[in-house]
Amino acid sequence: MKKLEITNAFICPIENRSITPVFGDMLVVDGKIASITPKEFHPDILTEPGKLSNEHEVYNAGGRVVTIPLVNFHDHIYSRLAKGLPTKGDSSNFENILKYLWWILDEQLDLDMTEASTQMDAIESIKAGVTYIFDHHSSPTFADESLRTIRDTLDTFKLRGVLCFESTDRNGQLKTDSGLDENVNFIKKYTNDNFKGMFGLHASFTLSDATLSRVTRMLQELNTGIHIHLCEDISDRENSKLLYGDYPLARLKKFSLLNEKSIVAHGIHLTPEEIEEIKKHNTQMVFNLDSNLNNAVGLPNFDKIRLGNGMLAGTDGMHANLSRSLKQIFLIARNQKLSFGDAFGMFINMYFNQVEFAQKYFPDFPLLQVNSRADFIVWDYVVPTPLTAENFWGHFIYGMLEYPVRSVVQNGAFLMKNYVLQGINEAPVQRNIYNQGQRLLEKFIKA
Repeated sequence: MKKLEITNAFICPIENRSITPVFGDMLVVDGKIASITPKEFHPDILTEPGKLSNEHEVYNAGGRVVTIPLVNFHDHIYSRLAKGLPTKGDSSNFENILKYLWWILDEQLDLDMTEASTQMDAIESIKAGVTYIFDHHSSPTFADESLRTIRDTLDTFKLRGVLCFESTDRNGQLKTDSGLDENVNFIKKYTNDNFKGMFGLHASFTLSDATLSRVTRMLQELNTGIHIHLCEDISDRENSKLLYGDYPLARLKKFSLLNEKSIVAHGIHLTPEEIEEIKKHNTQMVFNLDSNLNNAVGLPNFDKIRLGNGMLAGTDGMHANLSRSLKQIFLIARNQKLSFGDAFGMFINMYFNQVEFAQKYFPDFPLLQVNSRADFIVWDYVVPTPLTAENFWGHFIYGMLEYPVRSVVQNGAFLMKNYVLQGINEAPVQRNIYNQGQRLLEKFIKA
């Protein structure tokens, strides 16, 4: 029997779409929360977190806050080795950014580079408190077994993921086929309790009607959703209409590709009517504002979107810092003149929505309740005022999201303790990341 006790913590369980913090101790037994014992808070308890030796491991949180882990609902693990690469041409618009950077980079990736990219993503994610990753992968020259490579690598770091391959027609029929096959093969052969599959699609303007029709048939037996870029840039609308006679969302609807397990990423250039259509299908829209700002494609208008239970947050592969992505959404909403009440309401809805959507793929996604799976993070945040159900969100948005994650527990075991990764020797991993990054740079320059 494996035990872990977290003492002197503000524990924040989720129940009925609300959070009522409890100060006290939490006992974890064999990967599940066995008990939460409230006790009286006193400022003298605020100490440096640490470990005490006992009959089982005891971690004194020193008055810090414990919440469920963060979830990245739109990542691009394959992008991690791109830092420092030169662009190959004019990058003054989004189409050129794709053409002269990302569509060259992804064709150079092999399985060794994919493994190194995943190692880098895993380290970044753990340090950011992210232990669930919805990834959108692209390595068209080495599609076969790429998702299994990502799965196996994430598994060595004890993370969980929902993976897919970015199917597209932009590289010719053989690579179209291999991308579609990789999605199907992964879902059928390599999913398990910790790794699930979606059906990955790049964007409407790179997908023919024939390919979307094939995806429709494939989805009928896979019991999953699609993961696609939708109207990230105005070019997706314009080129889809020019090439295929209809706008992106209409094409997805035509081929019956929207459902309650699907993700559409970005959604910046959608009409109000299209947003209502997404809501009707209970499909999730994932916002990635750092990426949108970086690519100068525009920003979602949160006052018009009003997605209700259809809104999630991701990073689009720019980084693993979900805290920043969440804070950006709140601040942009405020900057767009949403009242504090509306901005807080939107944010709170998104927070609970992430739990409900993640549970469609992981029914045991944690709630920080007794009998819940013991996945949680310890924020290095000491509350300056009492933490209550009434002021939790003020503490979360203006406090926790501005502080680093100090420790991470997954399935009852530390992945990071007091900023130190557990069970992973970082040095050889970082050497491999650098070596594979150097290989990618050399291939990219020659491409």
